[in-house]
Amino acid sequence: MIAANRALDPPMIRTALPAEAAAVAELHVRARSTYYPDGLPDDGRDWPALWARAIERPDGHVLCAVRDGHLVGIASFRTPEGTPADAVKLFQFHVDPGHWRSGVGTALHAACVEQWRADGRTAAVLDVHVDNHRAQAFYARQGWVPDPQNPPAEDDHHLFLRFSVPGE
Repeated sequence: MIAANRALDPPMIRTALPAEAAAVAELHVRARSTYYPDGLPDDGRDWPALWARAIERPDGHVLCAVRDGHLVGIASFRTPEGTPADAVKLFQFHVDPGHWRSGVGTALHAACVEQWRADGRTAAVLDVHVDNHRAQAFYARQGWVPDPQNPPAEDDHHLFLRFSVPGE
């Protein structure tokens, strides 16, 4: 019974470290692979290098969720060029599939919201793969809604969502 309760202990949320880029990339691939029926397409990207750059960006944040010393969730966000200063884009948000429905995503999302609030952000946006129904349901539970400024295009594979960052 103790092991079952430990699985529900909230994860520790902290800033990702540059040395963790490869582990972050591996988690990213494991999570994304779940919503591609034919497996994750090889897009030719060097994900460990891309994650290393994201972790080291002075204008962005990469948070990670750690449980029992293992990386179990990641979130990457920043304000892209040309975006209002009070807005932020959630570029990546992944929970290791072995930790779905264990509170990791909710804790990680809450940490993102806390950081957005601390940074003075009032709105967040993201895009989610149209076939990733699990993520869409998660985001809806967290308060994300379709972005009225970015309605879905007929041939697009992504839905655009918006989140109003609550005040303190």
